[in-house]
Amino acid sequence: MKKEYDFSKGERGKFYHKGAEFNMPIYLEPDIADFIYKLAGKKNVEVEKIVNDWLRRNIGLLESIQ
Repeated sequence: MKKEYDFSKGERGKFYHKGAEFNMPIYLEPDIADFIYKLAGKKNVEVEKIVNDWLRRNIGLLESIQ
């Protein structure tokens, strides 16, 4: 690394996008990931769809018992 950098020609906010969303990386344990990938393959759907469906069902269940 340099001791100093010249930012005199820099543009503030060049890469800022208002309303941009951050997608959290989710790390699954190997046995869970293997199960979900196999299930997604059998159903011919994306892994994200299966995980989101499961989470929505669990959220609904938790909300119904509160």
